[in-house]
Amino acid sequence: MHPKLKAYIPMVDMLAATFGDECEVVLHDIADPEHSVVYVANGTVTGREIGQGFEHFVKNTIEHGVSSEYAVNDFFHKKGKLIRTSSVLIRDDDGSLLGAMCINIDMTRTQQQIDYLKGFMPQPKPELIQENQGQRVEEMVLSLIDNILSGVDVTALSREERIEKIRFMETRGIFQLKGSIDQVAERLGVNRVTVYSYLDEVRGKR
Repeated sequence: MHPKLKAYIPMVDMLAATFGDECEVVLHDIADPEHSVVYVANGTVTGREIGQGFEHFVKNTIEHGVSSEYAVNDFFHKKGKLIRTSSVLIRDDDGSLLGAMCINIDMTRTQQQIDYLKGFMPQPKPELIQENQGQRVEEMVLSLIDNILSGVDVTALSREERIEKIRFMETRGIFQLKGSIDQVAERLGVNRVTVYSYLDEVRGKR
């Protein structure tokens, strides 16, 4: 191990201890690229061991070069785990590349927790409702309209009373169903223009 790299060992241990068992920190010495790993903390994350060679960002840096001294938040899979990795290059006083320090964090449990919590969140609604499902929804809404007006002599309702019926239907989402305007107009004994007029008033557009 290059003498200057030894100064990074406490930092490797500190980072691994800070982030816990799911964080692996690897120190590389490029003097022997095929066996560049010279120190590992929490090697159980990816199974990195002293004497192994470069992988991922560090290998690509040496082969192709990069415009930055570090790379953060790259992801890869290893041993069935989702790994988040970040690396920083280490140079000597004259700017020559000596090695690198890489942090590998096992994100598998975090991803599982995210997937678990997503199950409790609102899910995207399908763009199209299956025909039989649409029929059931239509039947339910029409039944609701009938129940709302059940026992009511619609011919005796005042304008204000009809508006209150419309208001109640609006708050219950009745008018989200295609064709509900016509159904309500028919049952109230008015034309659809009148229902739209009542709805505009309920929605504060008039």
